[in-house]
Amino acid sequence: MKNAQVATESAVTLAGIDLLLAEQDCRDLVVEAAVLIDAQSYERFAALFIENGVLVRPGAEPLLGRAAIIESYRSRPHGRITRHLISNSLVTLESDTAAHGTSYVQLWSGMSSDIPGPFGRPAQTRQVIGEFVDYFTLTVEGWRFSRREASFTLFREDGERGI
Repeated sequence: MKNAQVATESAVTLAGIDLLLAEQDCRDLVVEAAVLIDAQSYERFAALFIENGVLVRPGAEPLLGRAAIIESYRSRPHGRITRHLISNSLVTLESDTAAHGTSYVQLWSGMSSDIPGPFGRPAQTRQVIGEFVDYFTLTVEGWRFSRREASFTLFREDGERGI
């Protein structure tokens, strides 16, 4: 009986518009995270995680909690400009309060010290494509990341030839 009760509690009971709204809220969270990182609004970015949320960045130790996330992003090079272009976001609800999703990300970066021209500032030579694997939890604040795993899939250095 107890196992049947647990299975019922973890089932998705949302339907119709409520299901679509929950999935959209999670996709919006992914986009909001990218916008806040690019705006260097690290406190607001960290607030998108549950208090003890985990962020795994490529090649780095996992960051546990909002304070660690803020500290890590504040240590980024001063004057770095980034633009995270998000696509192919797919969210699946596991229950009414838990979901997971994947999104592709293309990352461009440059430096604010470079002089802007008619097309903006020059981008750094490395272009990177990666993926976010996100785990979402519904809280009193709304949907939040409980865990985010970022990875790089492809990169290209300026001057490399394609096949």
